[in-house]
Amino acid sequence: MIFHSKRKFFLFFFILLFFFLAIVLFFKREIYFPKSFNTEVKIFSIEKGEGVFEIAEKLEKEGIIKNRFLFLVEAVFKGKHKKILAGKYELKASMTIPQILEKFTKGDISKVKITIPEGFTIREIEEKLKVDLPDELEGYLFPDTYYLPIDFKAEDLVKVMRENFDKKIAPYLSEIEKQGKSLKEVMILASLVEKEVKTKEDKEIVAGILWKRLNAKIPLQVDATITYITGKKTTKISLEDLQIDSPYNTYKYLGLPPTPICNPGLESILAVIYPKETDYWYYLTTPEGKTIFSKTFLEHKIAKEKYLK
Repeated sequence: MIFHSKRKFFLFFFILLFFFLAIVLFFKREIYFPKSFNTEVKIFSIEKGEGVFEIAEKLEKEGIIKNRFLFLVEAVFKGKHKKILAGKYELKASMTIPQILEKFTKGDISKVKITIPEGFTIREIEEKLKVDLPDELEGYLFPDTYYLPIDFKAEDLVKVMRENFDKKIAPYLSEIEKQGKSLKEVMILASLVEKEVKTKEDKEIVAGILWKRLNAKIPLQVDATITYITGKKTTKISLEDLQIDSPYNTYKYLGLPPTPICNPGLESILAVIYPKETDYWYYLTTPEGKTIFSKTFLEHKIAKEKYLK
């Protein structure tokens, strides 16, 4: 009789174990198997303060997961329900629940790629990205490729671009100080160089010319400062343009303009910090983009007649 009872107990135990394992395997399969093989990307938003129950319900309603309960089981069992971060995420129905939770807990939010070319002005950045930026940041927003949240704000862009600028310029601050120059002077001149010429060698020579003219109290006569005033896209400067009364008119006023006229790249900044000394005092750029350097005003005048007809 005792033997018979033991047999019934073990039979019941094994049946129970079988069902338990079957349930575990079922949940494992359901949790680790995607809702479908649809690879269409959906933007899923988690707001600050939203709890795991609300998130699970939204995921099910938006057709990203099969069952909210499965999501809750995995989230709570793995201890990830309190580590979910707010943001907008790119999700697919072909993702498994663990993959979705991994994104949520890592804060792997959806990002947009933004490329700011060297020489872009504040106005050009605003037009490109449809944001409003402070004018005083002209020259200090480092041109580069950035990855920002798809719902980024102007302050987000400013933050990453300024941090990038600080990081890039940091190794050269001691050299700038050693030369007795200020960062502002360097950035203003670098912005002129950025707009005037394109190659590394030309930038270094032009930087040397402009520093030399500054020290000799000779007007810089940089065409790019005139187009900065007028906003014209042409490189042709009229006699009327040269008469504009503006502190940015480097034909009319000695010294540097008040602020940078664009956001220069590192190559232009380094050209200004490490300029090339030459006997040149003048330069011009041909319609084909070639830079012609001259040692005297007469040479420069002849070059203008030859290349800028």
